[in-house]
Amino acid sequence: MPRTHAALPRLYVDHDLAGGTQLTLGKDQSLYLAAVLRKQVGDEVVLFNGRDGAWLCRLVSDSKKSVGLDIVERIAAQTPRSELWYGFAPLKTERLDYVIQKAVEMGAGTIQPVLTKFTQVSRLKHEKLVANATEAAEQCEVLTVPVVEQEMTLERLIDSWPADRKLVLADEGEAASSPIEALTALRGQKVGILIGPEGGFSDEERAKLRALPYVVPISLGPRILRADTAAVAALAVIQATIGDWR
Repeated sequence: MPRTHAALPRLYVDHDLAGGTQLTLGKDQSLYLAAVLRKQVGDEVVLFNGRDGAWLCRLVSDSKKSVGLDIVERIAAQTPRSELWYGFAPLKTERLDYVIQKAVEMGAGTIQPVLTKFTQVSRLKHEKLVANATEAAEQCEVLTVPVVEQEMTLERLIDSWPADRKLVLADEGEAASSPIEALTALRGQKVGILIGPEGGFSDEERAKLRALPYVVPISLGPRILRADTAAVAALAVIQATIGDWR
């Protein structure tokens, strides 16, 4: 999206977006624009829906219950959904929010909570994870909100893993060495990354994962990383070597 519009509020909507049409926002988004941001008739915002690109819109009514907008022009074409799959063991609330936000910013297309033996949190509020991912997409100018899946056990994940996708395993038990060579060999293939919990994978889980033909273990360096730090490090090295940064 052009940086000339970077200062404008961005909102994700379900509506179809097309030039020359109007739409009315729901109560929550209307309240946010009219009461929180104090937007008035004539002010501009950017809307996106994950299908039609980003659109410059102008307020034609500023009721706190139902803001009306003219859809003026498309300012960015729709980008395809990222193929990068990101799996992680859920953390406690604040760090869980952080992990979701960073996964969106780092280009994950699918976000999958995975329950392992040492996972700290076993029950998640799925709607809150989706809201968090949506807010992150609004803030960092992503045009497609990642799919946030319901949590599943590691065993179920292994049983349902697609044959055409490699799974990069961030394994603290892997000898400390550069992951670049292992990742470069995956260029052009569908890839997922799996981050374990704070306590790491159990010996049984690690052995089971490493025995699978589609799993590619990598080290994230000689230092012990917190799970949320490991998530950012792993996503960054994948994007830098075989992702959409190149």
